[in-house]
Amino acid sequence: MTNPAATIEETLQRYRGEVNEALAGYLEAGPAVPQRLFEAMAYSLLAGGKRLRPVLVLLACEACGGERAAALPAACAMEMIHTYSLIHDDLPAMDNDDYRRGRKTNHKVFGEGLAILAGDGLLTLAFELVARRTEPPEVAAACCADLAAAAGMAGMVGGQVADLEAEGRVLSGIDELEAIHRRKTGALLACSLALGARVAKADRSLREGLVQYGQCLGLAFQIVDDLLDVRGDSQALGKAVRKDASRGKQTYPAMLGEEASAVRAELLVQQACAALKPLGDRAGLLEGLARFVLDRDH
Repeated sequence: MTNPAATIEETLQRYRGEVNEALAGYLEAGPAVPQRLFEAMAYSLLAGGKRLRPVLVLLACEACGGERAAALPAACAMEMIHTYSLIHDDLPAMDNDDYRRGRKTNHKVFGEGLAILAGDGLLTLAFELVARRTEPPEVAAACCADLAAAAGMAGMVGGQVADLEAEGRVLSGIDELEAIHRRKTGALLACSLALGARVAKADRSLREGLVQYGQCLGLAFQIVDDLLDVRGDSQALGKAVRKDASRGKQTYPAMLGEEASAVRAELLVQQACAALKPLGDRAGLLEGLARFVLDRDH
């Protein structure tokens, strides 16, 4: 009998390989690109990682009947935006982290100024990639609009601001905490599903179901991330642990306790999988990925 966990892990490994190869190809050191800038961008972009967001783009496209090769530009653009956010998030003015993905953070190697510009370079390259490589043009335009909304002031950037403003104060409750993470973490995850569906030319009902799945998955992912900060090992995670409490950050374990947080994550994964019902049998890998996110240890 096939082991579902092994199947999803094998799929993730294969799709990560495709994404990594495509990322290396899309990031080109042209004659007009300063060499040091290229090195800083490549340092963080090609450092590996879970590649969850681009894999979600590919899985959503396939689940909607599309070819995942057609979704690779959008998938890589999503990873570029995610990596830019990590570079900036690690800066002294933000989370002030020394390690990311098992190596020194970008600003520790290249300096703060170049780290900021490397993030800016990845953000803008993402939109160029989607605009030039996604077909037809109307799909490319819709994907660019989705990306901008998810990454911008009402999405990830707005969530980052709300997260900074929440440090050192007591939140009103779980609703305020989840409002932060729906933007900070959930917006890009949900957008990943939307991009895959758009490339596959899925109808609105399928796209909406996938976005709902992504929103629930994003919150579950954040809960697991918070739990790993409490329980995890820095070497396995590739970044520092037990830093949220020291910085006065409000987290799920701090607000609900570890056990209740785990229960909340389980419920969210169930809701995520229920949102995939319109896909029928094609939802298998996405359901498996949701369980994989819930059970991850890094």
